[in-house]
Amino acid sequence: MKISISRRTVLSAVAAASFAAIPVLAAAEPVHLGVSIPAATHSFMGGINYWANQAKKDLEKEHKDLKITIKTAANAPEQANQLQDLSTVSKINALVIFPFESAALTKPVAQVKAKGTYVTVVDRGLTDTSAQDAYVAGDNTAFGKIPAEYIAKKLGGKGNIVALRGIPTTLDNERMDAFNSVMKNYPDIKLLDAKYANWNRDDAFKVTQDYLTRFKNIDAIWAADDDMAVGVLKAIEQAKRDDIKVIFGGAGAKGMVKTIIDGKDKRIDADVSYSPKFIYDAIKLTAEARLKGEKLPATTIIPSVLITKENAKSFYHPDSPF
Repeated sequence: MKISISRRTVLSAVAAASFAAIPVLAAAEPVHLGVSIPAATHSFMGGINYWANQAKKDLEKEHKDLKITIKTAANAPEQANQLQDLSTVSKINALVIFPFESAALTKPVAQVKAKGTYVTVVDRGLTDTSAQDAYVAGDNTAFGKIPAEYIAKKLGGKGNIVALRGIPTTLDNERMDAFNSVMKNYPDIKLLDAKYANWNRDDAFKVTQDYLTRFKNIDAIWAADDDMAVGVLKAIEQAKRDDIKVIFGGAGAKGMVKTIIDGKDKRIDADVSYSPKFIYDAIKLTAEARLKGEKLPATTIIPSVLITKENAKSFYHPDSPF
């Protein structure tokens, strides 16, 4: 079963209509929920960490039979080791995990699930879905489709573009596949290259430097992430290139949204939403379902939408870390 719901109604809609009442835990049994997430190595992950800790604070206060243990990892091997500790030492009976990488974490997650732990995977899907009970994520297809459509329109269906990918994950594949599916409709737009830049400003700077060295004319850059867009801008400025007409990031970081609101950079006048708050939603949904002895729908998708000057103020959160 796959459910697509709006960002604002994700909690109420699922809670009201979508729980499948299959009691695995007794209703009165305490829940020890482990949360495994990447460390705050860039601003989006800073948002993930912020909202995960906010969920712990809010939910433990609200539910006396709930304990939440959060672990952050700097890489995939560390996250795999932490999963083992959560399972054997902390003895969790539910897990919400934002995998550092898809393939590397699939087996460790499956091992945790095999011990009877209920597993909700967030954002970066596993390579084997049998290792999870539920999946909560933003709309990665729209995340790739919306920028492609926007860039194609801005270029009038003709030009040279380059792309920066995230890290090798199922969600990155979904985004790139969606982007390419749109571009197939525009034979006069040439995708010169698409390299991984790891959702990292410094890596994006280096990848963009390479692009600017190899390609003498680039009309648009799909940075595919607002953090990476910062690195892209730095490389362009350093190279003193003025041929790039469009720079499109992604995820709706507050700095990028403010740029759209202020109209300070004519190359940046749109973005696509993908809020890190979905980790809060995933933790809340999982915790409250398990406290009731229920489980979530197999898939819950939170839509991504185009952000422009007309609607940007509703996506601007100046107090957020992202």
